[in-house]
Amino acid sequence: MKATPTRLPEVLLIEPRVFGDSRGFFMESWNERAFDQATGAAVRFVQDNHSRSARGVLRGLHYQLTRPQGKLVRVVSGRVFDVAVDLRKASPRLGQWVGVELSADNQRQLWVPPGFAHGFLVLSGQADFLYKTTDYYEPSDERALAWNDPHVGVQWPLDEAGNLPTLSAKDQAAPRWASAELYPW
Repeated sequence: MKATPTRLPEVLLIEPRVFGDSRGFFMESWNERAFDQATGAAVRFVQDNHSRSARGVLRGLHYQLTRPQGKLVRVVSGRVFDVAVDLRKASPRLGQWVGVELSADNQRQLWVPPGFAHGFLVLSGQADFLYKTTDYYEPSDERALAWNDPHVGVQWPLDEAGNLPTLSAKDQAAPRWASAELYPW
């Protein structure tokens, strides 16, 4: 397993070792010891999630405020543009974002530690997105940041026609940066 810091150094691009031949491939999608060695972070995952979304669906930017979740995310079918936004008040990168393409073909994963909002846009006809979390989902603690907030300025790869992404009602009502609740650390 290889872990490469992104331009937000705590957010890591994870590349598992993949062994392939004419029959297909094999990879360890999760190995606690290898992850700890590659990242220097000892984490405990408590929940696995799976979502399926159609082209143009944007989920995010989500976070939990008092029970922050670290997320190890990957795509097993299709491809997405995956984004993390630094929401830590004491961070020199507060409000900055990083985005990477994750796909079934590239088999990359992204480690999004606690303190970051997370979201993704589906680029393929549909995508199956898996993620492990370090804390349980708590609906009352969930927060969101507007996907198109100009202060953050995420450059989502929208389609050539400029169509807006498909959003949930919750994401349509997500607050802008000026009203967002940030992590106190």
